Amino acid sequence: MPTVKPSTVLGRQLGDELRRYRERARLSTADAAAVLDCTKGKISRIENGHVPVRSPDLNALVHAYGIEDPQVCERLGTLARRANRRRREGWWHQYDPVLGDTYRDQIEMESICDRLRTYQVQLVPGLLQTAEYGRAVTVASRTWQTPEEIDQFVNVRLARQKRLTGESPMEFWAVLAEGALHQQVGGPSVMRAQLEYLLTMAEQPNVTVQVLPFSRGAHSSMFGPYLLMSFPQVASLDLVLTETPSGNIWLEREPEVTCYRALFDDARTTALPPAESLALIRRLAKEYTS
Repeated sequence: MPTVKPSTVLGRQLGDELRRYRERARLSTADAAAVLDCTKGKISRIENGHVPVRSPDLNALVHAYGIEDPQVCERLGTLARRANRRRREGWWHQYDPVLGDTYRDQIEMESICDRLRTYQVQLVPGLLQTAEYGRAVTVASRTWQTPEEIDQFVNVRLARQKRLTGESPMEFWAVLAEGALHQQVGGPSVMRAQLEYLLTMAEQPNVTVQVLPFSRGAHSSMFGPYLLMSFPQVASLDLVLTETPSGNIWLEREPEVTCYRALFDDARTTALPPAESLALIRRLAKEYTS
């Protein structure tokens, strides 16, 4: 029996779209299988994101499902090309032993997205962490035990940050709950260096940092942290990653993504403006003593 390959985020999104268009055309999986001269099982695996969709097969399904809108065709083609790209040359594969499937997906999505928005409750986001802060977080997680594993995971954090400074850097907008600035991860000296690093990174034109202060009271994002990723050309590829202690979860359906867009808009408008946020971070950094 052939091994079923794990699905990818974009592969699942493509499969979900193809399933919806098949059902809209009132075709069964058997009908779709007849179009491709394959088994119903292969159609199911395509719709679950477990197998890639070759361009000829995608074109055949698009025709069979009666999809004529050029924008829809372009979106499906973009999904297929990105989902099929193996990206084995990606730097993150050298760290496979310490990367879970969801985190590996996250890094791959970061490598191709052009805009990332995040709300964080208690931690500075990984893309803005210093090595010492990231190490303290990694040790506290109790997920990685040996010094070698911890070193590797910290190196992954630092390598991810090149998306903010390298060629074609992505736009990064972070809203931090004020508690993230007071949680003494690694101790006072580590926190002072971390807050100073936040100020340095916020000077980049593609990075925005805001603080949502305690004084704002209850707000719609206070239940937990999340990431909202956007991609060039095709807005409907937006993805959400919610962070939980037991594992992170991808949300891909448009109603879910729309909900998180509204949550982030509420968070950024409730938070202090960028200039006031940086003034608060600067003041707190001075309060930490080594």
